[in-house]
Amino acid sequence: MPSSRPLRADARRNREALLAAAREAFLADDDAHVEEIARRAGVAVGTLYRHFETREALVAEVYRQEVAELCAAPARLLAQHSPDAALRTFLLLLVEHAAVGRGMGEVLESIMATDSPVFDDTRNEMAGALDELLAAGVAAGVVRRGISGRIVLRALGGICVMRANGWKDDAVTIATILYDGLRYGAANHD
Repeated sequence: MPSSRPLRADARRNREALLAAAREAFLADDDAHVEEIARRAGVAVGTLYRHFETREALVAEVYRQEVAELCAAPARLLAQHSPDAALRTFLLLLVEHAAVGRGMGEVLESIMATDSPVFDDTRNEMAGALDELLAAGVAAGVVRRGISGRIVLRALGGICVMRANGWKDDAVTIATILYDGLRYGAANHD
């Protein structure tokens, strides 16, 4: 179990290098092995295991970072776009996020489509980000009331687990239909 003590500078650099290498490997490779990730990071496999007890722990940490970056997007999107455009952009970011390499696919599917308690925090963060965008849309009269981020996340989770050829194009189309449905019945929607 990792210590709560701050890491030494060299250990912190190794951990950051491992996370960066793992992220790159998971995006590029169907089944990145820990040996390959350690090699890309320029460290020994033992160093990887000192930071992450299992490959799954490494995948989970890379995913946690991905979710943190994704969930920081609503504030930026709302500052740059109208609430409905920000929501649409975020829905498409969620689809893009689900398109990462199959090296993380099973973890992503369990986070987006199930109620596994292991990933409650990340699911809650993603639902919270959606809630922020939905609330801004409701306040602007461009998104219907009564829809939670958790419901939208479940709908997208169902879309994003499709792994047949062309699934991503289909997911984008379905996310656009979902977006249209979120606007139907809004105060200022035609």
